[in-house]
Amino acid sequence: MATRAATGARAGRGSSRPAREEAGPGSTLTREQKLELYYYMRLTRSLEERLVNLYRQTKVVGGLFRSLGQEADAVGSAYALDRARGDVLSPLIRNLGSMLVQGATPLEILRQYMAKGDSPTRGRELNIHFGSPDRGFIGQISHLGDMVPVMAGVTLSFRIRQQDRVGLVYVGDGATSTGAFHEGINFAAVQRCPLVVIVENNGYAYSTPVHRQTAAAELKDKAAGYGIPGERADGNDVLAVYDVTRRAVDRARRGEGASLIELVTYRRKGHAEHDNQSYVPEGEIERWARENDPLTRYVERLTGAERVPAAELKEIDARVLREIDLATDEAERSPVPQSEDALVGIYADPATIEPLWFREGIRSAVEGHERPASWGTHDPDTAAATEDA
Repeated sequence: MATRAATGARAGRGSSRPAREEAGPGSTLTREQKLELYYYMRLTRSLEERLVNLYRQTKVVGGLFRSLGQEADAVGSAYALDRARGDVLSPLIRNLGSMLVQGATPLEILRQYMAKGDSPTRGRELNIHFGSPDRGFIGQISHLGDMVPVMAGVTLSFRIRQQDRVGLVYVGDGATSTGAFHEGINFAAVQRCPLVVIVENNGYAYSTPVHRQTAAAELKDKAAGYGIPGERADGNDVLAVYDVTRRAVDRARRGEGASLIELVTYRRKGHAEHDNQSYVPEGEIERWARENDPLTRYVERLTGAERVPAAELKEIDARVLREIDLATDEAERSPVPQSEDALVGIYADPATIEPLWFREGIRSAVEGHERPASWGTHDPDTAAATEDA
């Protein structure tokens, strides 16, 4: 199987199209790519399990958000993008798998959750609230639905610049009832932005069941109101997720605009580790774990139809465990943030801005008629003198 450093086989996979859709889910993927999907799903679950252990040891700062039962959503959809072309995604708190596919490492995830000084945000933010545009993921904001208009703007820039790039944004079922979601997806539809909107229908918006916050029978039906394609897929089948996302990515890359995808899955953990899920009917979680676990289903597919020896999957499991153990040991040794770190990246460095092009060479007019504060270099003494004059 390809190592993380040798993922060249992924290049161009988002643009490939099957000769026959009826060949079955994942028919365009090679054996190596299917094993890579398993690696990322196993890495996602095992890394989150390690974070739970650290959380219970009070080594995780803040909340811990699990994607247990939803790993296929994030991994399968992100795998349909083409990072070599500059495709980008915007994850949510339950999309750790998508970030790993795009190149995030277990070490930086652990450091981030533990608020270490050498974490991506130098200990100033928590969980996966960070971005890496060069690796194709944009830092999230947790406000439900708000990343849809953000990604509409990002992908509009792709279209204006005539770049062969696609964006993908995740929202939960509850976010589809927000104004930000409506405004963002409507804008993306009108402007024909190359954007794929993934709705993870996991049953609950925090503690609110889907039927209590929308009357829509299927969330994909909302796409019709915006004049864009909408598809629904089994979110616990990683190959089905890949296929449905690839179709939307292909449409976007051909200039056909935005798409909405509903992935039907289930959240087997609470909103965060502090949530005891008392609002869930008795036996529901256990039934989904027993009958519809995405990893179990994929292992059965690989060892069955794909004829992958079970020993080969165990080797991947062992590799994942080694990587997480090494990353944990290194993260534990990482230093805590220094007090000076709180000031880094807050203001521009240097803390000045260049004047706009049409103001070049007319300092006297600006100094005489505009507040110096508008230039980002406000001097109270100079301001007072200007006002007296």
